[in-house]
Amino acid sequence: MHRSLFKVGLIMLIFVVISFVTNILDPMGTDVQASFRLTEAQVGTLASALFLAYAVMSIPAGLLVERFSAKAVLMVAFLLSAAGALAFAARPSYAVALPSLFVIGVGFAMLQVVINPLLRISGGEEHYAFFGNLSQMIFALGSTLSPHLYVYLVSGINGRQQGGLVGVLTRLVPEGLSWVALYWVFAALLAAMTVVIACVRLPKVELVEDERVGSFETILLLLKNRTVWLYFVGIACYVGTEQGLATKIKPFLINCHQVDPDLANRVAVSGFWGAMTLGCAVGLVLLKLFDAKKILVAFMAGGMLTLLAALFGNRPTALVALPMMGFWCSVGWPLVFALALNSLDRHHGTFAGILCTGILGGAILPPLIGLIADHAGPMGLRYGLLAVLGTFTYLLFIGFWANPLTSNATLGKQDAQPERA
Repeated sequence: MHRSLFKVGLIMLIFVVISFVTNILDPMGTDVQASFRLTEAQVGTLASALFLAYAVMSIPAGLLVERFSAKAVLMVAFLLSAAGALAFAARPSYAVALPSLFVIGVGFAMLQVVINPLLRISGGEEHYAFFGNLSQMIFALGSTLSPHLYVYLVSGINGRQQGGLVGVLTRLVPEGLSWVALYWVFAALLAAMTVVIACVRLPKVELVEDERVGSFETILLLLKNRTVWLYFVGIACYVGTEQGLATKIKPFLINCHQVDPDLANRVAVSGFWGAMTLGCAVGLVLLKLFDAKKILVAFMAGGMLTLLAALFGNRPTALVALPMMGFWCSVGWPLVFALALNSLDRHHGTFAGILCTGILGGAILPPLIGLIADHAGPMGLRYGLLAVLGTFTYLLFIGFWANPLTSNATLGKQDAQPERA
């Protein structure tokens, strides 16, 4: 038996680290834009570099997990990510940012692939669903913390605070680029995680069928399946929606409502991930009461109405409605992923790898929003963010046409087998 609450805790820590680093571009975006004089489309491209790496590396990472030990893959992943963060911290420029973020994304894609089966083994298969949902909440929670650390460090460095961590970082970062301090912190954190993994004995990961990437022939077979493509687009729409909103909340509040940047960080951006944490908890309860498809329709419809209120309402409305978008987005990934896997009766591991490649949606929608905003004037983000309505609409209709082989079990009802034509 390889069950260990300590190792489960370690895996949750990895989720926190991934979310902490991945979503720091949300509160940092406007400062990076000002430092490098970037357009909204170029700022969106920064997030694209990270999520493109996720898409490119998802299937190869699955093959690495089958060939090498979990410990080896984790250590290489953390070293790659630390190298990417260190490169950006040492040479902060737009030209360095893109390859650095791509390298960080490659490392994180490897982490995501290995820690899920490791969580199954360490926590026990019968508790896997619980710990899996808990990891989603932990991921969102980590994202709520990063804006607060960002404000603390930047405020301290700009105030020329002496002593402690801020004093050390003040000597490392270039004048006027206080936000670079976060990448020094990330480089140190990721390097420390490498050391921690090196000191921990991890169980051998034996992938079950649902986690194993199949042969090239299996991949080609699935790519000919219309259902696979429909759900692939669904995952791309979800990730694009999440990142498109998260990266543009702060600039929208600043440009369209003249909100103080620190307030935008603390209330709006951090609030988005806090609301997502709440949404995950509510989603767990609702799944025991209602069909997953109905929950998906209700949340996507709520998101569309809330988005319109946020974009065309007044400042107080925007400050409340934009963070609430995290609540409506929260169920998108787990529900679409579950509906997808439950729609095929075999090759789940390969299908999951193809679905994870849909993370490239996070590389498409943010620059598209920025491109529209750049051509729509000072209030351009109001119209750029309307692109999110398109992705919400697609996710909404998944709830109508999805026809899974097995529906989620609710109180008083066992798994249902819908009739097939």
